[in-house]
Amino acid sequence: MPYTPILATLGYVMSPDGKQTLLIHRNSRAGDLHLGKYNGLGGKLAPDEDIVAGLKREIREEAGLECEEILLRGTISWPGFGKEGEDWFGFIFRIDRFRGTPFAENPEGTLSWAPVEKILDLPLWAGDRYFLPLVFNNDPRQFHGVMPYDGGTPVSWTYSLI
Repeated sequence: MPYTPILATLGYVMSPDGKQTLLIHRNSRAGDLHLGKYNGLGGKLAPDEDIVAGLKREIREEAGLECEEILLRGTISWPGFGKEGEDWFGFIFRIDRFRGTPFAENPEGTLSWAPVEKILDLPLWAGDRYFLPLVFNNDPRQFHGVMPYDGGTPVSWTYSLI
């Protein structure tokens, strides 16, 4: 059977000093698969947009910001990640420069700046703990990983650096 994942973006907007990142606390919608978790910003790719256009649209919709400097940090294949076991494939970005003032909240939750060194202390998806250090480190190489999920839990994590 062919692999036909849902394509998505996940972006981490950095503060001007590079010490904090803008996160959403998913605390607004009952039944939200992400309820209670902190996450970067992003979402599903629309059929008529490229991956960068999709990221820019999601950041604009979710945070009211215009991306000016975007860095692809990596990709992750998440087989079985979805609520009904759907496969997802994410393009993970860091937004190092932006225009605008972020929203305080959006329909999915509250937005706030979190110190990068404390991000792993927040309630996150268990799998985020594996790849987030790769998003924020100073290694210029991209990571490209596979993180299968079963019942909402990652069962393994492998990646390559290029």
